[in-house]
Amino acid sequence: MHDLKFIRENPDKVKTGLAAKRVTVDLDELLQLDIRRRQFFVKIDELKAKKNAANDDISRLIKEKQDPKPTIASMKTIAAEIDTLEPQIKALDEQIQNILLGIPNIPHDSVPQGGMEANKIISHWGDKPVFDFKPKTHVEIAENLDIIDFKRGTKLSGSNFILYKDMGARLERALYNFMLDLHTSEHGYREMSPPVLVNAASMTATGQLPKMKDDMYRLEGDDLYLIPTAEVPVTNIHRDEMLNEEELPLYYTAYTTCFRREAGSYGKDTRGLVRIHQFDKVELVKFVRPETSYQELETLLGNARRIFEMLKIPYRVLLLASGDMSFAAAKCYDIEVYAAGLDKWLEASSCSNFEDFQARRGNVSYKGKDGKKKGFVHTLNGSGVALPRTMVAILENYQTADGNVIVPEVLRPYMGGVDRITRR
Repeated sequence: MHDLKFIRENPDKVKTGLAAKRVTVDLDELLQLDIRRRQFFVKIDELKAKKNAANDDISRLIKEKQDPKPTIASMKTIAAEIDTLEPQIKALDEQIQNILLGIPNIPHDSVPQGGMEANKIISHWGDKPVFDFKPKTHVEIAENLDIIDFKRGTKLSGSNFILYKDMGARLERALYNFMLDLHTSEHGYREMSPPVLVNAASMTATGQLPKMKDDMYRLEGDDLYLIPTAEVPVTNIHRDEMLNEEELPLYYTAYTTCFRREAGSYGKDTRGLVRIHQFDKVELVKFVRPETSYQELETLLGNARRIFEMLKIPYRVLLLASGDMSFAAAKCYDIEVYAAGLDKWLEASSCSNFEDFQARRGNVSYKGKDGKKKGFVHTLNGSGVALPRTMVAILENYQTADGNVIVPEVLRPYMGGVDRITRR
């Protein structure tokens, strides 16, 4: 969320940001509501001053043994007028808040302008695997090895749900344990295990609500939401808190199951792991001082890249253009892994700096040693990493001519020493 004063003083910059994010918001209406609201406050202040003066007059008249009734009547009239204005201010506050919640973060100056076509590939790592046979897709491999049951997953829950089996389930477990161990032991993150159900306030703070409401699974009777990413509960750990500057930066990592309805995406990638409604992910979240946040973004990106390098999966890094970024991000990198069977690059991690956008929505500030508030922290998060497309890349890039899959060396200790996956 943006500071209303910032919007008031920089309307052209905000309008440019809205255009860059390809979001339509009636900023002029917001500014008019803001003017009306401030006019109401001026009026109330004037009335309160008159009310206080009348109260003083009443005390004086009583001391002088004069009749205070006319002044009392006047004061009651003023009080009644104040009472009629306050609900109007409350209504204006709600209108302003609703508009503010719909304004996306402004892209950083280094972000390319445009839509998906303007995304910029900034680096590659690793070589695409070369086979002396036609590589199979992960769907064919998983079904032949009987390690993922797509049909029974659909039977249990519906389309785009899956059932991991045997070595498929073990490979999934090996991946997130490996990721958590790396991020906690080498990258300095504290491990968290948060709830996967959160309230609307949590979803609003990180920017999923109100914009992404249709993509969320909601429990109507409890007004709780299944999380789309651990970013939501972990970022909200410090909602409505003032942190000490010397505590910063704070680094948290969490493994959770994630849920996305993918509203409007039906018919796309309906088979396989590329687009599913329930998936596992290891998330990285940072709370940092504003002046360090862009260096922290580069470090965060490096933490996610390290996963793929240790797994020896070819990847490329994209700097997303303004129109392809998320609602809340000021700058975002995507890491795409190469999948040989599909012959596609698949997004497996996004690393974003939100600056103070989420912190304002969630009221996460920080104070100096003198105890005085210094401002809002900057928040960052990145997938460290998402498992389904990482699984796709492993199955397709590590496949053998006989239909088996070699286990990446770094995962073998987590697989009980197993070096390849074969059919039972």
